[in-house]
Amino acid sequence: MTKRAFTFPGQGSQAVGMGKDLAAAYPEARAVFQEVDEALGQRLSAIMFEGPDDILRLTENAQPALMAVSMAVIRVLESKGVKLADHATYVAGHSLGEYSALAAAGTFSLGDTARLLKTRGQAMQKAVPVGHGAMAALLGLDLATAQEVATEAAQGDVCDVANDNAPGQVVVSGTTAAVERAVEIAKTKGAKRALLLPVSAPFHCSLMQPAADAMAAALAEVAMNAPVVPLVANVLAAPITDPAEIRQRLVEQVTGVVRWTESVTWLTGQGGVTHLTELGTGKVLTGLAKRINAEAVANAVGSPADIDAFVAELNS
Repeated sequence: MTKRAFTFPGQGSQAVGMGKDLAAAYPEARAVFQEVDEALGQRLSAIMFEGPDDILRLTENAQPALMAVSMAVIRVLESKGVKLADHATYVAGHSLGEYSALAAAGTFSLGDTARLLKTRGQAMQKAVPVGHGAMAALLGLDLATAQEVATEAAQGDVCDVANDNAPGQVVVSGTTAAVERAVEIAKTKGAKRALLLPVSAPFHCSLMQPAADAMAAALAEVAMNAPVVPLVANVLAAPITDPAEIRQRLVEQVTGVVRWTESVTWLTGQGGVTHLTELGTGKVLTGLAKRINAEAVANAVGSPADIDAFVAELNS
């Protein structure tokens, strides 16, 4: 029996041109992009469709942009009779994707989600002066070894495990000097590759505490409903539905580890999920899913052709 989770991509999946084909093909997608533009008081859709890339990549733009494309896909699917609650048993999102997942599952309104992500992006950028923080991918190390690397590299600075993305793909985050040390230490502990990532701030580490405080304040002001299906939360790798707990976990997520390997493992194990469907821009989570559990069926739905194929599959 097919049991499906909908997953929602995180930062790094953005690309100039994102959402443009959806906007051209579907009035429902155009309505989403217009509502996000109005909620933010900026023409974010123009930056998404036309660039420039360096402006789209800014955290405060990339975060709501990725959510907007995911929600455009959701709205188009709804217009074709595909309701999330009928086809997904769980939702999960990678970092900012957790907000997309919650918007899709009815916890937040679209406008509120856009504003929350704008605030989150600005607060994360502001938490650490540019150049003072960094992130690095440690490839080929297991989580325990990556944690050892981070501890050894800290030397009084901050170096935390930020993302456990897939077996052999762990990201560390912290002060620039500590993360640079981690890259060198990782090579001595058998990493296939260790490289600094092109990010503008050290996400998911203790340096992000000012951003967590800003999100606690922002989330306290926003109306929240229980999601129509449980959210498998990044910081727990377990399902939650209570709005007060969701709020708490979203705050913790700013400084906490994105436990993506464990989340997908839970979904495909205890959660009984057979199909992982990534909604939005890119195919990053689909690639990770196949590395985490080769048995699971993983696919990405982001273009008009993908949507047609997915609807046909559900109706077959």
